[in-house]
Amino acid sequence: MDKQVIYYEDELNDEFSDAKIIPKKIDENYKYKRSTLWNAISLVFQNVLSMPVKYFYAKCALRIKYVGKEKFKECKKTGYFIYGNHTQIFADTFIPSLANYPKRNFFIVNPENISMKGSGWLIKLLGAVPVPGNIKATQNFIDYIELLQNKKCSITIYPEAHIWPFYTKIRPFKSVSFKYPVKFNKPVYCFVNTYQSYGKNNDKFRIVTYIDGPFYPNQELPAKQAQEELRNKVYDTMCERSKNSNYEKIKYVKKEKELF
Repeated sequence: MDKQVIYYEDELNDEFSDAKIIPKKIDENYKYKRSTLWNAISLVFQNVLSMPVKYFYAKCALRIKYVGKEKFKECKKTGYFIYGNHTQIFADTFIPSLANYPKRNFFIVNPENISMKGSGWLIKLLGAVPVPGNIKATQNFIDYIELLQNKKCSITIYPEAHIWPFYTKIRPFKSVSFKYPVKFNKPVYCFVNTYQSYGKNNDKFRIVTYIDGPFYPNQELPAKQAQEELRNKVYDTMCERSKNSNYEKIKYVKKEKELF
C-alpha cells in the first residue's frame, strides 16, 4: 500500500484537518466561568462518563503506552500547564487527561472547536477553553485561566496550533503560549506522541507518549525572556523525544518555491 503524501508550505500556519467550521465570535459576552451546576456536570463528563471511552480508544485503536507519567506526581498539589505535539484529531483531546488522571484537565482551543453544530456544548463540558477574540474578552480568559490554576487543574496547550495528522517531527512554535506559566509562576510539562512500529513485519504502529518535566519559569528574568527560555526548554526536549518515532503513516514534503 502506497504511503500518503502531503505537501506543505508553512510549518507555522498550514492546517490539514478536514473540518471546515465557521468559528463563533469569542467576545466579552462569552462566559468562561459558569454556574456551580454546570461545573459539576462538566466534572462528571470529564472525569467519569468519558473516561471509559477515552481509555478503550487509546488502548484498542492506538495502543498507547505512556513513558514518564509518574513525573506528574511531583506537582499533584498545584496547577500546571502541559504542552504537546498536535498530531491526532480526536485523541489529542484526551491523551494528556489519561496520563495525569485524576487531576482535572482543560484545553486551550481555537473557537472552531466549540463551534461544531450539535457537539460544541459537549466539547465545552469536556474542558475546552476557547482563545478570546478581542481585548475585552482577553481579561475574562486570563481570569478563568487563573481560576483553574488556583483550583489545581492542569491546562493543555498545543503550541503548534494546527493539526498535522501522524506527523513525526516537531514543528517550530512561538513563545507566546508560554506567557501563562510565567504570569502565574506555574510548572510546565511536555509530552510527545511518537509513532512506533510493531508486529511480525513492523507494518503496524502504536503511539508511545513521552512525558517530561516539570520545567519552572525563571522568575528572575523579564517576562518575555522567561517565556522564551521556557519555550526553548520544551521545544528542545520535544525535538529529542520525537526521534523515537520509527513509523511514518503519512509523509510530509515541503513544496519547493517557484523561482519565477
